[in-house]
Amino acid sequence: MLHNMNIIKVTKERESMTTVSVRMDENLKRDFDEICNELGLSMTTAITMLAKKMTREKRIPFEVSMDPFYSASNMAALNDSIEEMRQGKTVTRTLEELEAMEHE
Repeated sequence: MLHNMNIIKVTKERESMTTVSVRMDENLKRDFDEICNELGLSMTTAITMLAKKMTREKRIPFEVSMDPFYSASNMAALNDSIEEMRQGKTVTRTLEELEAMEHE
């Protein structure tokens, strides 16, 4: 019995690559690299995974929120406090004095 065989050669052209340079805190980089290594990933692979997921889902795949410490109202209150301090409108207390005031 004869069989006809068609051999189809499938090739995928190598995707063109580019370099992305990211600036980050040295400690953050070290910690990120350490976690990636523990997961068996390179930092490049982890960042590529993030980029592919974002591209596929058209969203950031985690919640992004702002630290309330940096809210406009808190920053205004901090600036007011700094100005009062510059004008000498502050009262200085030791920790012991503050603790005593708490129990009054």
